[in-house]
Amino acid sequence: VQLQASGGGLVEAGGSLRLSCAASGRTFSRDAMGWFRQAPGKEREFVAAASDRGIATTYADSVKGRFTISRDDSQNTDYLHMTSLKPEDTAVYYCAADSWSSLIDGTARYWGQGTLVTVSS
Repeated sequence: VQLQASGGGLVEAGGSLRLSCAASGRTFSRDAMGWFRQAPGKEREFVAAASDRGIATTYADSVKGRFTISRDDSQNTDYLHMTSLKPEDTAVYYCAADSWSSLIDGTARYWGQGTLVTVSS
């Protein structure tokens, strides 16, 4: 089972990026998928999650209204569309997949390798 995160890069403040997380090895259509991030010197924090079939979504307060999570179960992929980026959004972003509760509390079993997002001021 592998989750492959991609789409990170360098962007100016106010810009946008879309991260992708492609899963292989099993289908996650019945699982929640989500994103976490870890900034330099800080602990990993929850960013967003989408339940199976994207019925429910939830976001960290710090990204609410700016980030949107979506998923395409036909492609076994989920996305994090980030807009109005701020320098404080700079972090390595990790995708994860598992039950809804484990996404929320960070104990998900399946993790991607991370993709770096750098927002310049």
